[in-house]
This record gives sequence, structure tokens and C-alpha cells, in this order.
Amino acid sequence: MNEAALPVAISNYVGLSAVVLFIGVAGVMLRRNPLIMLMSIELMWNAANLLFLAFAKAWLNNAGHVFAFIVITVAAAEAAIGLAIVVVVFRSAQNVDVDEVASLKG
Repeated sequence: MNEAALPVAISNYVGLSAVVLFIGVAGVMLRRNPLIMLMSIELMWNAANLLFLAFAKAWLNNAGHVFAFIVITVAAAEAAIGLAIVVVVFRSAQNVDVDEVASLKG
């Protein structure tokens, strides 16, 4: 690993990524609002992207950039489809709670 490639230690990137991932996991586990859950999932995707890019820069390898681009593409599709499902399912609802989705089964 090339120490001159990163002005910031790789452990700082790993620590920041772990904090962002933990915030995302906590958001998915603790909140029942589907929009908050989607944003928390995006935080988890971004934590993975941060690690991909940090290790790609540290090891002078462009594969991490390619994986991060793929993850960003998948995250954008997930956000668009997830928001569309939320709008369709909860269009007529007074309050939005993911536990109520199970009661919509026909």
C-alpha cells in the first residue's frame, strides 16, 4: 500500500464508513417511516462506496471506482423504484407506517 497516495490515513476512512453504516442500520431498524428507511439504505450504500474509493486510492487500483459507479447506479434505481412503490402504496393513507403494508394483502 502506498502511504504517499493518501494524505489521510486509511483507518479514518474505515472509521467514517463504519459510523455512516451504523447510522444507516439504526435508521432502518428503529424508524418505521418508509422514506426514512430508504434514506438509511442510501447511507449504507454510501458507506460501502466510501470504502471502495478509499481502498482503490490507497492501492492505486481503479476497480474500486468501477464498483462505486455500479453501486451508485443501483442505488439510484433502488431510490426511484422504492419511492414509486411508497407513493402507490401510501397514496390514500393518513399516516405512513411500513408495518401497515402487511395488512394490504388481498
